[in-house]
Amino acid sequence: MKKMIARNKQAKRNYEIETEYEAGVMLIGSEVKSLREGRASLNEAYCKVRNNECFLVGAHITEYRNAGYAGHEPTRERKLLLHKHEIKKIAGKVIERGYTLVPMELYWSGAHVKLLIGLGKGKRTHDKRRDVSDRDAKRAIARALKEANQ
Repeated sequence: MKKMIARNKQAKRNYEIETEYEAGVMLIGSEVKSLREGRASLNEAYCKVRNNECFLVGAHITEYRNAGYAGHEPTRERKLLLHKHEIKKIAGKVIERGYTLVPMELYWSGAHVKLLIGLGKGKRTHDKRRDVSDRDAKRAIARALKEANQ
């Protein structure tokens, strides 16, 4: 069962996600306690691959107010825990084909914090307009069917 901490609402709007990966996140104690309070944001975050390791950059985890001297920097880079073959596959697509690695959801999976990352390409403005028109058409059809059934 997943308990949501933070969601990047712009991810599916701005990117055409083709593949999703679930990654663990390396955190320190005060970050975990802050996440238990639900104090995180993925709005400015992105992922990058460096030296055969994957990192979450720009995610904001608010400082835990009772941390004392052992606090953390809110926007530090956090290492993502993925299998080597997954990292190689991701790195190949990001480098060669121009894909982007986008953090989508941060959630609890049991006692562990997991990050759902999507591998996809950026949408153009006309793609976004087409998505909006498709959604409006589906709503109109559903509304018409509902009225016809009553």
